[in-house]
Amino acid sequence: MRNLSEIVIQVRRDILRMVHEVNSGHPGGSLGCAEFMVVLYFKIMNRNKEFKMDGEGEDIFFLSNGHISPVFYSVLSRSGYFPIKEMNTFRKINSRLQGHPTTHEGLPGVRIASGSLGQGFSVAIGAAISKKLNNDPNIIYSLHGDGELQEGQNWEAIMYASANKIDNVICTIDNNNKQIDGDLKDVLHMGNLESKFTSFGWLVLYVENGNDINQIEIGLNNAKEMCFKGKPIVIILKTEMGNGVDFMMGTHKWHGVAPNNEQLELALSQNPETLKDY
Repeated sequence: MRNLSEIVIQVRRDILRMVHEVNSGHPGGSLGCAEFMVVLYFKIMNRNKEFKMDGEGEDIFFLSNGHISPVFYSVLSRSGYFPIKEMNTFRKINSRLQGHPTTHEGLPGVRIASGSLGQGFSVAIGAAISKKLNNDPNIIYSLHGDGELQEGQNWEAIMYASANKIDNVICTIDNNNKQIDGDLKDVLHMGNLESKFTSFGWLVLYVENGNDINQIEIGLNNAKEMCFKGKPIVIILKTEMGNGVDFMMGTHKWHGVAPNNEQLELALSQNPETLKDY
């Protein structure tokens, strides 16, 4: 298998090509989470070769901020859940790869429909409870946007998890400080996330560079060591929206905008092919 850096570059290419093909989708957050998703699926998670919806006997991942489906689909495909060429069908009629992940078409790797923001904590915590009831020693992972935390349901679930000592869950916040309408502080400032989660009874880890593969791996391994000790765990992952494409970085404007032909070529030239495009 190629090294993780090479896989990340290929995932970026997949994201850009998928979104460009249909002139629709969310490249900014997808690019920002490429490193995290690659490390999680190719290095950290305990995954069975054959996908089963119940996830029995393996770690489970839930994508809460479902609009970054391009990175999810790329990593699922590149890690063997479905054929790479199926990425060509992204957001097309009758495709299993809809703009937000869905379950009705039976896409391997997808266990919840995620598009309505704010529901992922509830799902992850419910799945973690199920693992405990079934004496399954595996871990639940989830990913959430920082702007998504503006939804109130998150905090009900966050409060519930600590009160009930749900300690087999590792939730990660994509902390890029940007959302579709602008900077987080200008839309609805969330204050100090670390202090908030600590006050709600969670163990908090902070990854200063959430686009650095080594830091991500260390952070996730540290989180695993903290599991099963009576408290839920959250990782605050500081990322750069649009990471890896210079003209997409540092702005919220690429949250949900597809590159045109010239922009695609420029972006791909910054990420030379490492594996094999579909």
